[in-house]
Amino acid sequence: MAGYKSKQMIVMRRDLKMRKGKIAAQAGHACVEATLMALAREGRLDQVRVRTAPDGTPTWVYLDHPEADSTALSDWFDSGVAKVCVYVDSEDALLDIAEKGREQGFAVALVRDAGLTEFHGEATLTCLAFEPLPAEKIDPITGSLPLY
Repeated sequence: MAGYKSKQMIVMRRDLKMRKGKIAAQAGHACVEATLMALAREGRLDQVRVRTAPDGTPTWVYLDHPEADSTALSDWFDSGVAKVCVYVDSEDALLDIAEKGREQGFAVALVRDAGLTEFHGEATLTCLAFEPLPAEKIDPITGSLPLY
């Protein structure tokens, strides 16, 4: 990921054989939740801004922060919100990844789908996302997982 100081890792459960739309929705939920967790923890919610085109159309979300006030989160916004989606093949593997992240103090958004459209009415853990992190911090946990 040349040029990126931080990336957000999303870990999906492949064993569930979710439809593409379901995968996209679940990854989206996880990404947004982990990002909001990180913004709130760092006290940066008030720095979120939306750049607009001349006609007023929103075009980009960014953090308005002093250059010297740089973190993995602000670096992630500054360089284009890089996300990487990898997979595991079981709920146990997903929970293991989540626990390893929490042990490191990372914000981890673990998504439990209600099961209304898939999973036969059973609430099911589908994926997780980490807050944006530098590769050297997140790769020891997710670096060996295959790309989805």
